[in-house]
Amino acid sequence: MSEIPKAPVARIIKESGAERVSEDAKVALADYLDEVARNVAKEANNVAKIAKRKTIKADDIKLAIKNLE
Repeated sequence: MSEIPKAPVARIIKESGAERVSEDAKVALADYLDEVARNVAKEANNVAKIAKRKTIKADDIKLAIKNLE
């Protein structure tokens, strides 16, 4: 189960043009976003470790996203 709340996910889907959003759709997108976020966080942690830091910075997140593309 995702740690990402369903309400913001539903808002994102609706802002993309959907009139209604099923519970299954909210859960499916939240699960996907959770998985992507975890992968980015792991890569950002690796980037910070290479820089000999314990703190993950915004630039680490940006670089992690680039690395994962």
